[in-house]
Amino acid sequence: MFPGMNPKMLKDAMKKMGVKQVDIPATEVIIKTPDKDLIIRNPQVAKVTAMGQETIQITGDIEEVESQKFSDEDVKTVAEQAKVPKEKARQALENSKGDLARAILDLQQ
Repeated sequence: MFPGMNPKMLKDAMKKMGVKQVDIPATEVIIKTPDKDLIIRNPQVAKVTAMGQETIQITGDIEEVESQKFSDEDVKTVAEQAKVPKEKARQALENSKGDLARAILDLQQ
């Protein structure tokens, strides 16, 4: 957190200020936004409590990917309802921006 500072001294200083930090053993963190997902691999996650407020501190390797607007279950549903292969159902869902009903209707035309 503070380069060059002794970790033990830092921990003692934080304790004196009433700051508590608890490490969380996470293996992956995903933050979903309306248009993309942030996937944090090899994360170091800590819950910090200071002055009655809880915050989460996350560091790691960040990867941005476009949000998936539908699930594998949605693909299965569209494939079964439209009687098409899953890959065709997935493409229809992508074209309809995740709208199941529209994807099914498009495939039935």
